[in-house]
Amino acid sequence: MKSRENDRRSVWMFISSMLIFGTIGIFRRYIPLPSAFLAFSRGILGGLFLLAFLKLKRRKQAEKLPVQTVLWLAVSGAVMGVNWILLFEAYNYTTVAVATLCYYMQPTIVVLLSPVIFRERLTLRKGACAVVAVVGMVLVSGVTGGVGPQAGDPRGILFGLGAAVCYAVVVIMNKKITGVEAFQKTKIQLLSAGIVMIPYLLLTGGFSAEGVSALTVILLFTVGILHTGIAYVLYFGSFDGLKAQSAAILSYIDPVAALLFSALFLREPLSLPGIAGAVMIIGSAVVSEICGPD
Repeated sequence: MKSRENDRRSVWMFISSMLIFGTIGIFRRYIPLPSAFLAFSRGILGGLFLLAFLKLKRRKQAEKLPVQTVLWLAVSGAVMGVNWILLFEAYNYTTVAVATLCYYMQPTIVVLLSPVIFRERLTLRKGACAVVAVVGMVLVSGVTGGVGPQAGDPRGILFGLGAAVCYAVVVIMNKKITGVEAFQKTKIQLLSAGIVMIPYLLLTGGFSAEGVSALTVILLFTVGILHTGIAYVLYFGSFDGLKAQSAAILSYIDPVAALLFSALFLREPLSLPGIAGAVMIIGSAVVSEICGPD
C-alpha cells in the first residue's frame, strides 16, 4: 500500500472525518448534560450505527472472535469511555482549543511509554520531540501568563491530560489486539464504552431527564451518529486507498480544525504563547510519527 498513489476519494473521506472530529468540542458546549451521559450516548449510538452499517455492507456473519479477544476489546472500550468523559469535562473547564491541545499530548505519552511496554528504543529524534511537546504544553497551559482565566483553569488542563493518558492506553491496547478487522473492533469498543457508563449513571442519577430539550436530543444524536458512527465509517473506510504517511499527516487536521472552529464560533483565540505551544505540540507529533527511523 505504501507504493500506491493516494485515491482521491479516500483522501476526501479521511479529511471529512477529521473535520467532523474537530467540531465535537463546539457541540459539547451546547449539550447541558453530564459528561458520563454524553459518553454513554456517544458509545451506544455510534456502536449501533456501525452495527447497522456492517449489516448492510455484508451479507454473511462476521467471523466469531475468541472470548479473550472480545474481553480485551471490551476493556479497551471501557477505557475509551473514561477518555471521553475526561475530554468532555475538559471542554467544560477550559477552552476547546486548550482541551484539544492537551488531548493531543497522546502521541508523546505513547512515545514515552513504548520503551517500557513494547521494549522499543527511544531514539534521539523521538526523545527531542517529546521534550518539545512538553514545553509546548507548558505554554498552552498558561503557566507562563498571557491567557485568559478560563483557558488556564488547571482543572480543564488536568482533565485534558487525563483524557490523553486514557487515549494513549487505548492506542497501546489496540496495538496488542491483532487479527481483528477495524470496523468490528471499533463496534465492540464503542458499545462497551457506552455500556460501562450504565452502572455509574444509575448510581449517580445521570439518567434524569432534567435539562433535556428537543435541541439537546438533536445534538446528542448528532454527536452519536455524525461525530462517532459516520466519522468512524469515513475514517476506516479511507484506509484502503490512503498511504500510511499521508494518513499520519492528515490526522492533524483534527486539532488544527478544532483550534480554528473554536476561534471562529466560540471566540476562543489562543494567546501568542498558546499559538507557539500549539505549533510545538502538533509539530513535534507530526515529526515523531511521519519521519523515518533515526
